Amino acid sequence: MLGSNPRHIATLSLLRVIYQGESLSDVLQAEPVQKSDDKAFIQDLCFGSLRHFELINALLDQLLVKPLKHKDKDIECLLRIGLYQLIFQRTPDHAAVNETVAVTKKLKKKWSRALINGILRHFLRDKDKLLNHAKKVSVHALPIWLIRRIKQAWRDDWKQISQASNQKAPMTLRVNLKRYSRDEYLQKLAAVNIPAHKVEPVNTAIQLEQPVNVYELPEFESGAVSVQDSAAQLAAGLLACQNGMRVLDACAAPGGKTGHILETAGSLELIAVDHKPQRLKYVEQNLQRLGQTAKLITADVANVETWWDDGLFDRILLDAPCSATGVIRRHPDIKILRQESDIAALQQTQAHILKSLWALLKTGGKLLYATCSILPEENEMQIAEFLTQQKDAKLCMIEANWGNACQYGRQILTGQDNMDGFYYALLEKQH
Repeated sequence: MLGSNPRHIATLSLLRVIYQGESLSDVLQAEPVQKSDDKAFIQDLCFGSLRHFELINALLDQLLVKPLKHKDKDIECLLRIGLYQLIFQRTPDHAAVNETVAVTKKLKKKWSRALINGILRHFLRDKDKLLNHAKKVSVHALPIWLIRRIKQAWRDDWKQISQASNQKAPMTLRVNLKRYSRDEYLQKLAAVNIPAHKVEPVNTAIQLEQPVNVYELPEFESGAVSVQDSAAQLAAGLLACQNGMRVLDACAAPGGKTGHILETAGSLELIAVDHKPQRLKYVEQNLQRLGQTAKLITADVANVETWWDDGLFDRILLDAPCSATGVIRRHPDIKILRQESDIAALQQTQAHILKSLWALLKTGGKLLYATCSILPEENEMQIAEFLTQQKDAKLCMIEANWGNACQYGRQILTGQDNMDGFYYALLEKQH
C-alpha cells in the first residue's frame, strides 16, 4: 500500500497509467483506500487529470523550461494533479499548492520542492494568459489520430463527439423489471431525495441528476437496481432471450450485461466466458447481488476447444474487444493507452472471435455483435466483411429510436441521448 496521502497515491497512479501503460481502473482497484472521502478525491484527481490531459500538456509546455528526465516523471505527474486542482477543484489555491509541494517528501525528491512551488505559483500569477493559450492548442482534447478518424467517419458529428467524450459521464441505473417497474423505482428514489429521470429510448434506464454512493440507492444490495450505461442496457433486449434457452456471454466481464440477460428471462442456461480470472470475480459478485447464477469459465473464448462442451447456443452475445473509443468519457486513460496502430490488430481479433463463435450457434439462433467503439472499421465494416464470408449469416434489421441506422447495424455516437458510444449488429444463422 502506498500510504495514506491521497495526492501521493494519485501521483503514483498517474505514473503507472501514463508511463507504464496500465489501466486506471486496474491501478485504482489494486490500491485499497480506507476512507471513502479520500477514495473519491483520488479518483477525481486521476480521472480529471487524464480527462484534461491535452490541456495540462499544453500548460506544462509553457511552464517547464525543459522536459523532466524519465526518472523524474513522477514529478511531472505531481505537477499534473497540482494544475488540475488549481483549475478544476474547489480546494483553496494556497492549500492546493502547499499540499502538492508536500508530496515531494513522500516521493523522496526534496530538490523538486522549489520547482513545483515555483511552477504552480507562476501558473496562478498568469492563469488567464496561460489557460487561453493552452485551450487554443488543445481545442479538441483528443489524440490527433483519433480526431482524424472521427472526422473521416462522422463528418457532421465529429465536434459533438469530441466534446461529449470529454464530459463527465452521468450515473445511469438499470432497473430490475422483475422487481419493480421503472416508474416504481423512480418513486423510491424520490422518497429518499435522489433526483432522477427516465432515459426515454431504453425502458430499463434511469439517469441520476448527481452521482451517489451505490449503497444510498434503495435495495441496491438486494439487486433491485444496477449501475450500467443506457447504451449497454440495450444488449439484453436485442438478444430477446426466451425461457429455457442456452446462452453464451462471450467476453463477459464485468458482468453488467450478464446480469441483465438473466433478468429478462427465466431458467436460462447461461455460460459466461472471460480470459481474466480477476475480472470474472466481478461477474460472480454482480450475479450474487442480483441473486442470479451462471456457469463462469476462464478462457480465451476464441480457443473454443479449450472450454466448449459441444452444446450449441440459441443466443450468443459477443461484446468484442475493441478500441473503447465510445467510452472515453468514462475511461479517459484510453486517450493515452490506445494507439492508432492498435486498430488493425483489434479488427483481426474481432474477426477471429466472430468466426469462431459463429460455429457454436444453432440454426435459427442469433448472435449479437457489440462494441463500445465509434470507429466503423471495428463495427459496420467488420460485419459487412463477415457477411460476405459467411453465407449462412443473415443481418436482422434493428428497428429503434436510438442511435444511427447504418447499412449494417446501428451506431450510437458518444453523447447521443447522453449515452456512451456503442455499436450493435444482430445476426441470425440460416439453414
